[in-house]
Amino acid sequence: MDITDQYVKKLISGSYDAFTSLYGIYAPQLYAFVFSMTESESVTNDIVQETFIKVWIKREELKEDLSFKSFLFTIGRNKVLNEFRRQMRNPLFSDYMSLKMSGKISEEVFEENQIEKDIDFDEFNRSLQQAKKTLAPQQSLIFELNKEQGLSIEEIAIRLNIKEQVVRNQLSSALRVLRGKMGRYTLLFILFFY
Repeated sequence: MDITDQYVKKLISGSYDAFTSLYGIYAPQLYAFVFSMTESESVTNDIVQETFIKVWIKREELKEDLSFKSFLFTIGRNKVLNEFRRQMRNPLFSDYMSLKMSGKISEEVFEENQIEKDIDFDEFNRSLQQAKKTLAPQQSLIFELNKEQGLSIEEIAIRLNIKEQVVRNQLSSALRVLRGKMGRYTLLFILFFY
């Protein structure tokens, strides 16, 4: 039994010292993992803290024979996903993206900290727009109708006067192409569009 396993065993029993030791071992690794997705120090700090709080709350559910690191990083990844979804629903973000896409504002209009929160989404959107240019016209249209406007497969088939299976095939091809073109934003693309 290695030292991590010993700490996990003590943590399950409620040892705060073991929890502190695990935090010391894994917090830097979790920070690097989360920061690679958010590229925001403040968001990353919050997610790391929330992740360890959840570990403490759920400590009795830990299994000694399973990887603590996997358990920890799964919680962290889920919190990143929740943060991305929260930001996407934020009216400020929605307004910001609408205005940016229309070219009606410059970045100077927004406070520096708001830009810092949204810059990754701005870069993500630019990458997505570039990637969409590589799609066939019908693939691009089907992707936009389904993933960006929220139309169902059936609604798209009726609107475009094509079979539902054609819509599914075209959408699947579009997703595959876009996923391959998104580079460092592949994970974010998968989170939003799959």
